[in-house]
Amino acid sequence: MSLEIWAWSVGSTILISLMSLVGILTLFSRKLFADNLLQFMISFAAGTLIGDAFFHLMPEAVEGSGGFELSVSLGVISGILLFFLLEKFIHWRHCHIPTSDRHPHPVATMNLIGDGIHNFLDGVVVAASFIVSIPLGIATTFAVVLHEIPQEVSDFGILLHAGYSRKRALMMNLLFALTSVAGAIATLWIGTLSETLANFLLPVTAGGFIYIAGVDLIPDIHKEVKPWRSAVQFGAILLGLAIMWLLL
Repeated sequence: MSLEIWAWSVGSTILISLMSLVGILTLFSRKLFADNLLQFMISFAAGTLIGDAFFHLMPEAVEGSGGFELSVSLGVISGILLFFLLEKFIHWRHCHIPTSDRHPHPVATMNLIGDGIHNFLDGVVVAASFIVSIPLGIATTFAVVLHEIPQEVSDFGILLHAGYSRKRALMMNLLFALTSVAGAIATLWIGTLSETLANFLLPVTAGGFIYIAGVDLIPDIHKEVKPWRSAVQFGAILLGLAIMWLLL
C-alpha cells in the first residue's frame, strides 16, 4: 500500500476523531441557535450520505464488480441489515429498570462501546474508499465527518446526563472516537487483500449510509413542522447532494 494512501487514510480518520470534541461548543451557544444549527447539520448530513452512496460508492462498486451488479445489490442490502443489527444490539443492551444504588444504568458505557464499534467501521470504510481512489476517499470522509457532528453532540449529552464531568465526557468521547484510526490502520495493514476488501465494503457502506440517512436522520428531520424550518431542512439536504455531485 502506498505511503500516500496511508497518509490520506490516517489523516482523515484523525480528523473524524476530532469531531468528538464538537459537543463542547454546544455549551457556549444559545440554545435556540444550537438547536437550529443542529437541525441544519442533520439535514445536510442526510444529503451528503445519500449523495455519497448513490453518486460515489455504488457506481464505484458496480465498476469494481466487473459488471456483476447483483453482488452490488446484495452488498447494499447487507449494509442496511448490518446497521439495523448494530442498532438493535445497542438498544437491547439499554436497561429499562429504574436507576437505583443497587442498579445503576449502564447507558454511558454502552453508548461508548456502541460509538467505538461505529467509529471503527467508519475508519474501515474510509480506508477502503481511499484504496479505490483518493477522490472517493475524500468524498466519503466528508460524508462521515458531517454525520459525526450531530452524533457526537448527542453522545456528549448522554455522557453528561450519565454523570460524567465535561472534561471526562470529552476525553472518553475522543478516546473511543480514535477507534476510527485503528479501523483504518487495520484495513491498510491487510495489504494485498485490501483491494478485494474495498470492493466488498463499498456497497455495504452505501447500504449503511442509506440506512443512517433514512432511519436515523430523516425521521428526526420530520419532527419539525414549521414551514420555514422545513424549507431550510430541504435546502440543506439539496446542498449536501449538490456538494457530493460536485465531488464527482
